[in-house]
This record gives sequence, C-alpha cells and structure tokens, in this order.
Amino acid sequence: MSNLLYTIAVILIIFWAVGFFAYSAGSIIHILLVIAVIAVILRLIKGRGI
Repeated sequence: MSNLLYTIAVILIIFWAVGFFAYSAGSIIHILLVIAVIAVILRLIKGRGI
C-alpha cells in the first residue's frame, strides 16, 4: 500500500509541475501538490515504524 501511495504522490507532483509551468490548471493543481506532500509525509512516518 505504501508503494501505491508513494507512486500517487510522485504522479501528483509531476502534474503540479506541468500545471505550474503551463498556467492553465488554475488553483486546483496546488491542491494536488498539498495532497502529494501529505502522502509523502505519511509514507515517511509509516516507513520509520513509529
């Protein structure tokens, strides 16, 4: 499950980068970035076994 979460986070970051440089996606792309960052943080926390 964590590999899937990490993959989704990477895809969202790529979409954010494309949208940021294209200026056509609007503010929704920044919401995707926030979701991706949260997903990466959750994976790091769960990966440590805390």
